[in-house]
Amino acid sequence: MSLQTNITTALKEAMKAKDQIALESLRAIKSEILLAQTSGNGAELTETDEIKLLQKLVKQRKDAAAIFVEQGRNDLAAPELAQAKVIEQFLPAQLSEAEVEAVIKTIIAEGNFAGMQSMGQVMGLANTKLAGSADGKTISAIVKKLLTA
Repeated sequence: MSLQTNITTALKEAMKAKDQIALESLRAIKSEILLAQTSGNGAELTETDEIKLLQKLVKQRKDAAAIFVEQGRNDLAAPELAQAKVIEQFLPAQLSEAEVEAVIKTIIAEGNFAGMQSMGQVMGLANTKLAGSADGKTISAIVKKLLTA
């Protein structure tokens, strides 16, 4: 089932349940999908595009929540984190840090990468291989750790 179909179904359920947080989150996803479809070349979104779109929305919510917490506005941070949690339901299961580290170690070993000058190459390969199943910040931190070790 496509993401758009899943979102529409979840939107109907959220309306019936009168869940405002879920409604806002799902409407944001639907809006982004429509924007992506109309601003592009008219082609359908691929699964990779949908995952990137969802990851962007989750990142926006988490960044906003971090700013609110930093300013002492936990009352505004809570809904942002709740929306991020709703959006994450439509993403593939996230790998643990140990699993991500194992994949990155394999990439480094296969490419004989060493030192921080290889970070861009390793990041490119890692982002391609781990698309949707790991956060970019996590990947970056692990790559830095492994290349400087």
